[in-house]
Amino acid sequence: MEFAGQNVLVLGAGVSGRSAMHFLAQRGANILAADERSSDAIAGIDDLPSGIETRFGQPFPELTSFDLVIPSPGIPAARWRGRCKRVWGDIELCYRALPIPIIAVTGTNGKSTVVRLMEAMARAAGLRASAAGNLGIPALDLVGQPLDLAILEVSSFQLESVDAFRPRTAVLLNISPDHLDRHGDLAGYLDTKARLFARQGAGDSAILNGDDPLVAAIPLADGVERLEFRLRQPLPAGAWLDGRNAIVRRGGKDQSVPLEGAPPLLHQDDNLLAALLALATLDIDLRAATTALATFEGLAHRCQPVAEIDGVRYVDDSKATNIGAAARSLEAFPGPIVWIAGGRHKGGDLAPLARSASGRVRCALLVGEAAGLLEEALADTIDCERVGDLARAVERAFALADRGDLVLLAPACASFDQFDSFEDRGLRFQEAVKALGASAALPGTRADGSSLEGGRG
Repeated sequence: MEFAGQNVLVLGAGVSGRSAMHFLAQRGANILAADERSSDAIAGIDDLPSGIETRFGQPFPELTSFDLVIPSPGIPAARWRGRCKRVWGDIELCYRALPIPIIAVTGTNGKSTVVRLMEAMARAAGLRASAAGNLGIPALDLVGQPLDLAILEVSSFQLESVDAFRPRTAVLLNISPDHLDRHGDLAGYLDTKARLFARQGAGDSAILNGDDPLVAAIPLADGVERLEFRLRQPLPAGAWLDGRNAIVRRGGKDQSVPLEGAPPLLHQDDNLLAALLALATLDIDLRAATTALATFEGLAHRCQPVAEIDGVRYVDDSKATNIGAAARSLEAFPGPIVWIAGGRHKGGDLAPLARSASGRVRCALLVGEAAGLLEEALADTIDCERVGDLARAVERAFALADRGDLVLLAPACASFDQFDSFEDRGLRFQEAVKALGASAALPGTRADGSSLEGGRG
């Protein structure tokens, strides 16, 4: 971790790139910050460390001339792999700088919710814990904080640039096709996710989804404690549900943890089991940890209730940016559903969406670049309409939905064809819903102030 005098290239001046620049500048590195976007298109460049060299709006320089290259997650590995003396992403830098245990969480869906849930539960049990990483807070922001535990959300993009990264506890929530435009196919995507466990050894723990065959089949190194979570089936080592109690089994001993405090909007028992099991590896008081459930709120744009208008509920799941997430979102509700889907397709077979929609969806309103692909996959199963953009979809949903229906934004696609991000898309959806008028309620409530039920948090 001696960076003084080292020539370091930071590829990309986004959030994680800027955090790496500050981290390295404080340690005396000679930094070149490179981004192929023009400076006008880069947010936050007024806050770059003084004394660094910048190269914006130009092709990247030759990588081999630098002692260390720090690629931002958005830079595909094909652009730097095999062309650097040494390459570490921000997750690798964070691991090398933090002297405390790390729980690292990856998976296709649910990562942000799980790390935030773990953070709340760990704090309730008396630990100084903070979550960071792919959820939007740079991992390097944790360096220097007075902490007992770091909880990192790690994406497949970030796992491309780890080297010695060895989390004390590594969690893989689930795998479904995602980012195939970057990883090539499902096997390549899974291999990248499995890098989370590559450096683990004796004394470490791996938390795996036993209900997901792809996850359950991942091999681990000798000496790694293998713990699985399944919704209903007892396991030799791991966690499962018995009514509204979680049973956690380690070392042949069972602990029953009541979950009655979990709010009705959580509806993510598999994620809750994963969080409990990961915290169990720290030998903390799990009953104290679960006191956090009573006040835990789901994250924005993840099956977030927006309003109830004339007996029709509107739910924002803009974060359902892949096929698996959208299928899960649909399956969380009994219907009838007026479903808004579409955007930029990230690859993968869309057929599972038809199975999830069957019997639940009254009509699918399709937007964006992928509207035609979605219609091809869905039209034999459910009624579909191409409506162009999100604002028109909300207007059409208002016209189609009957009292008791649910209007659900669960796009199954990336947002970048029409929006800056999934957050931008979700906010536009919420604005369009509230613009309908007719006594729109506050998020999570009806117009009369009573709580909404349903959804998965």
